[in-house]
Amino acid sequence: MNKLKIGIVDYGVGNTLSVANALQFLQYKVIISNKQIQLNTCDVLILPGVGAFQTAMENLVKVGLEEVLLNEVFERKKPILGICVGMQLMATHSLENGKHKGLNWIPGTVIPIESKPAFPVPHVGWNTIDIKQAHEAFKRLNNDSHFYFDHSYYYQPINPEHIIATVEYGSSITAAIQKNHIMGVQFHPEKSQVNGLKLFKDFIQQLKQYA
Repeated sequence: MNKLKIGIVDYGVGNTLSVANALQFLQYKVIISNKQIQLNTCDVLILPGVGAFQTAMENLVKVGLEEVLLNEVFERKKPILGICVGMQLMATHSLENGKHKGLNWIPGTVIPIESKPAFPVPHVGWNTIDIKQAHEAFKRLNNDSHFYFDHSYYYQPINPEHIIATVEYGSSITAAIQKNHIMGVQFHPEKSQVNGLKLFKDFIQQLKQYA
């Protein structure tokens, strides 16, 4: 059993059990919680998410997690991985069904994928990523690595240096971002079989220096 404890943030819109199963398969100790006293004991946090941005953000605020995460991530410098909508919440705001405020951890905007005849929206299924810069979380993955996507909007950071991987879907769109100990992926590693397990493990290993 790995000594690091992983906290999966539970705010009612995440694919928490699938994420927990993947991490437990890697022999990490995992808790699913929305309680500060429990998340405080974790070394690394995972912020999952599915569905609409507005609902996810409202749920996060409703259960009091916005301030909890602010303290854990910025005051205690705890590494965190956002998945799908969990990554999008790290933006300044989203344009999904209006304009909605995000956490503004990595400045940028969540914008719609442009629908084209050969590229219907939502973008659902397996696709290959293009790793834009050397990164420890992708050290055992190649540019032809497949991951599972399911989304209609994507995160466009203000600073392109925060983009660490893209995916081609009618155009180049953001697949993964990072700023210091904060990382997000648009795809679902918990649904991406071996490649997803590799990413989880390497993300945790390369960010444990902040724990």
